[in-house]
Amino acid sequence: MFATDTIAAISTPPGKGGVAIIRISGEAAFEIAERCFAPRSGKPLSAYPARHAVYGCILSENRPIDDGLAVRFPAPASYTGENMVEICCHGGILLTQKVLEETFAQGAVQAAPGEFTRRAFVNGKLSLSRAEAVGRLLEAQTEAQMKLAAPDATDALEGEVGAIYGLLLSLLSSLFADIDYPEEDLGELSVEEILSRLREAQTRLDALLATYRTGHAIAEGIPCVICGRPNVGKSSLYNLLCGEDRAIVTSEAGTTRDVLEKTVACGQVTLLLCDTAGLRDAESAAEKIGVERSRARIKEAELIFAVFDASAPLTEEDRALLEELAARRDVCRVGILNKTDLPAVLAPADIAPACDEVLSLSALTGDKQPLCELVEKLFLSERITPGHRAILSGARQAAAVRRAAECVQSAQAAFAAGFAHDVAASDIERALSALGEISGREVSEQIVADIFSHFCVGK
Repeated sequence: MFATDTIAAISTPPGKGGVAIIRISGEAAFEIAERCFAPRSGKPLSAYPARHAVYGCILSENRPIDDGLAVRFPAPASYTGENMVEICCHGGILLTQKVLEETFAQGAVQAAPGEFTRRAFVNGKLSLSRAEAVGRLLEAQTEAQMKLAAPDATDALEGEVGAIYGLLLSLLSSLFADIDYPEEDLGELSVEEILSRLREAQTRLDALLATYRTGHAIAEGIPCVICGRPNVGKSSLYNLLCGEDRAIVTSEAGTTRDVLEKTVACGQVTLLLCDTAGLRDAESAAEKIGVERSRARIKEAELIFAVFDASAPLTEEDRALLEELAARRDVCRVGILNKTDLPAVLAPADIAPACDEVLSLSALTGDKQPLCELVEKLFLSERITPGHRAILSGARQAAAVRRAAECVQSAQAAFAAGFAHDVAASDIERALSALGEISGREVSEQIVADIFSHFCVGK
């Protein structure tokens, strides 16, 4: 596909519906629409004002196939920044495809995934961070994810990044003036003033980076594994968190043979939840594979729900799991004493040394609210509310801010060591380049292509 191509795609979800929208964007969009749509008034579509819904006939091979609406959006006042037309027809599967094929017959080409939003970015209608927010909004499954992808949340992030960028840019300008014209004394800031502003930039970058734990937990999700020996209630806990019977629950040990996965909301936190096979010496080839997969998922997890039967004493398998948990200091470990509806044998103190938190519940008869509140306490900051301040929600953004913070720290060290100003200037330039990646000021084509490849066709 070339940037000069006029593209078209169905922008509504696939399948039968009340209406469907076919979107056309590019230099020839108006001409293609004129050949696909005839207003009932007999006037050409171009005779109507921009952004005015026009009723008429949708054509295929010069014959009417449906009644519908067409709206023109002249460049640059359109979503993509190009000439754009949206044709609205009835939402039949065959009919919608027929309308799209007619746009191809008249000169349009099939849009790639995310191509409309990508053109909006290329044409300066959207920053890269705002384009990413559009993608997250389309994929949002929780209220918190929607708030984090909302325009005001993106405005807050872009505002803070822009403020830090401006601060560093003014410092760099002062340094360059001093480097290029030392005899003119054009540098507006003293060394102490420059160090003070670098420390301010460092503080703001560190504060922004600290929001990523919360943003990551909400937007990207925490890989979470439910593990334990057979028949302790792992699948019951999985079903409780899913809000439906996704896993088979029986009194027979070893019912779950493979890893079950689902994305679920645990309060405001998104969990990439896995229910695993019971950890024990496998008795069959199928169970052995399931146990091996379980152990692999445990190694990849950021959060572990280790389930123990509170109505029975610890077994060898339980003790082996506790030893494994004690060695995992790199993850959040929540010990869950399940089956509290039965007489208790285990106490929280029996498993607490190997866990960060211990919670008692009955997965079969209880509710998940206490567990959700615990997970929120572990991963969300009380000072950070989605939609009300700048929050980093993507790994790409966090990596850029981290590089910028490291460069600013290096610039401070260069001044403290008495190096020439051009050494610190080089560090500040690299910090600016890293921050520029967030909005798309400076970003590689490979990164842009990867971001938009995850969009649906028609957006």
